[in-house]
Parts: sequence; C-alpha cells; structure tokens
Amino acid sequence: MRLTVPIPRPPIGPDPLRRIDVPDDLDAVTTTADEVDPRDVGMTRDQIETIWAGAQQLYRSGVHPAVQLCLRREGQVVLDRALGHAEGNGPLDQPDDPKVLATPETPFVIYSASKAITAVVAHLLDDRNVIHLGDRVSEYIPEYAKHGKDAITIAHVLSHRAGVPNVPKEAFDLDLIDQPERIIEILCDAKPSTRPGKLLSYHAVSGGFIIAEIVKRATGRDIRQVLAEEILDPLGFRWGNFGVAEGDVDAVGLAYLTGAPIVPPISTLLTRALGVGVKEVTELSNDPRFLTGIVPAANTVTSGQELARFFDMLGQGGELDGIRVLEARTVRRALAEQSYLELDLTLGVPLRYSLGFMLGAQRLSLYGPDTELAFGHLGFTNIIGWADPERALAGGLITSGKPVIYPEILDLWMLMREIGRQVPKVERTALGLSV
Repeated sequence: MRLTVPIPRPPIGPDPLRRIDVPDDLDAVTTTADEVDPRDVGMTRDQIETIWAGAQQLYRSGVHPAVQLCLRREGQVVLDRALGHAEGNGPLDQPDDPKVLATPETPFVIYSASKAITAVVAHLLDDRNVIHLGDRVSEYIPEYAKHGKDAITIAHVLSHRAGVPNVPKEAFDLDLIDQPERIIEILCDAKPSTRPGKLLSYHAVSGGFIIAEIVKRATGRDIRQVLAEEILDPLGFRWGNFGVAEGDVDAVGLAYLTGAPIVPPISTLLTRALGVGVKEVTELSNDPRFLTGIVPAANTVTSGQELARFFDMLGQGGELDGIRVLEARTVRRALAEQSYLELDLTLGVPLRYSLGFMLGAQRLSLYGPDTELAFGHLGFTNIIGWADPERALAGGLITSGKPVIYPEILDLWMLMREIGRQVPKVERTALGLSV
C-alpha cells in the first residue's frame, strides 16, 4: 500500500529529486538466495511476501539503486533477496552505462551501523578481562587526558556520553587513514563540549577511533585483526570487517547521492554530526582509500545476509551455529539501557541507547511497533542491522542510495513496521528473556 503520491519527473532535464530509473518489471532486477520454508519457523509464505512487497515499494521510491533485505528467524533464513543494481543505475548514470545487478551476496559500506560491530569488539575484550568498560580512556591512551578528558570512560564513549561528539574536518583527510597515530593526535587535542556522562550527543566518528586505539594498545593487534580472528573467521564470514582487501574493492557496491538537495538547517545539522557534508560523505565512501582503510565508526563492508547473521549471533546470546564467541551475560550487559528517549543533542531526536546499540521501543522504534527488546544500529542513510529476541528475529536491510529528504521515507518506516507486525513473537528467547 502506497502512502505517498509520486512526484512526477520533469519531461526534460535532470530530476531535482535525483531518482534512478525504476524498471516496470521488478523481477528482472531481483535476485534471491536460499530461503527455508517459512512454516519451518512458525511463519507463512503470505507473511514473507507481504514483507517483501514493502521492500519493493521502498525500491520504487527511486532513491535506492540497490536494496538488500535478509531476515533470519530461529537461526534460519526466511527471506534473502536483493533488488536493483550495485553499479550503473545511479541518478547521473547514462542508459548505456554497464549495469551490475546487486545480489544478496554483494557487499556494501554500512556506515554508522559499523559502530555496533566496533562495540562488540570492545565487549569481547571486556568479556575476556583484557579491558574493562568502566576504565578511563586515559588508562590506555595517557595523552588523551588533555583538556579535562581524563574522566572519560570507555562506557562513556560507547553510550555517546563522552562529550566529544565532533572531530575537526582535517580528520576526514583520506590520506590520514594509513596514519592512525595522527588521527589520535587530533582527537587527543580536541576539547570536550560537555562534562563526561552529563549529556547524550551522538559521536558520529570520534568514538570509533578511540575504541580502535584502545583495542590496539591493549592487545597489540589492530581492531580489524581482532574482529577477524575472534569473531568473523570462527563463524565463517566472508565480509563484515572494517574495509576490504585491495583485490576486493571492485566487488563493493557503490553509494549514490540521491533525494532532494538539502538546505539549512538540516544540512547544518548533518554536517555538524558527520563532520563533512552529505555529498562529501558519499564521495569519500566510494574512494579506494576509504574502502581499504580502518574507520571503525563508518566503514564496515558487508552484505544484508551477513549483517543479519552477525546480529543473529547477538540475538542468540553470543552463539551461532554451535560456536560461542561471547558469553550471554556479556550480550545482556551490552544491551543495558543508558539513555531512555533522551534528546540527542547531535541528531536532535530522542533515542534509547545502550553500550553501543540503538534500542527499540514500544511505539516510536526503528524496528517496528512493540519492539522494546529489539536492538541494532542505523547506518547512513537507510541501513539497519538489528535483532529482536522476542521474535527470534535478526535482520539486515542495506540500501545504496543516500537520500536525506524524500517523500517516500514513509515507505522505509512502513517496511520496518510490516516486519514487526508479520513476524510473531516466541515464548522464550536466547537471551533468557521470557515473553
């Protein structure tokens, strides 16, 4: 069901809403991976197809060259499909440009959803007594204590309460990616905007670099190596780490600037949150230097199916396919609420945060209605990885368009709402939460 009336495209000239050409036959641009019979996990084929119809409607908005959606229920894949193109059908691409279909296996950058991955590494090291989340950052990075930042703890960073949400623009120089010591110098020189723990203010970039440096100093390994050796490799992941090998750059789906141009005050808010403008973020994320570097808050590269699988591991209490990588109590602690619908001073909206995750809610939730126990993270702009233990559900939604304002934003909201409505709750969850 469409909630918005499509805005006609101009007969000549560029589309001011920067939309792609949406084919009439969506089956021609749809690819499907293996899916189990929904009846095996307490669902129906009609429920799955109702959800998929919502994903198709999101694609028809024209601002997402590619859409991937994977849903796992009780540890099994019930929906794993992709729509559109990984390359060649952007708003400025020509009709005769080579087009590459997106598949469920195509990797994409997931931007801020990377923060959840970074947080899991921190929780893993705490789980193994290598670090402790209550420790001060300066215990691992002594030079970070400058300008009154000595009281900032790792937990403050994970919960966006460290008081250092922004970084200078020079930290976004891609030539610095291979110079993490220089980035840390910039962060150490930064002055806090508020007292640690006092206020909630989303740390779009700074927190990831801080956690990564703590990981490196505590283990002697970079965060990419720790993530691979301790989580991804044991579970058999192909993607899911920070950046990719040089030989895999061409396999990564492109990001496209789509939607209406943004103007103040929204553009000002986003530039303050991201450190650079939306156009620059999109261009940076397609750059090979970004794709091969380590940007812990922003450059995890993965597919919808692997994003869902990662969150399924968390939703099942730190275990997947019989392999345990985290203790269930560690996952429960990671989900402990730190902010209850408190106004986020960076994003300007009230949110629920835990130690690294955006939490669901009874009504106003990223994950659909009645999802108070759901958790996950949003990625720029319409990317969501999440788990909903009450429904034995984990999902990965990846879109390659980067719109900020577009009329069909309600289609995203309705898709997530439909997932929450169509997937029934279960009696008991892997995290030990009775429902």
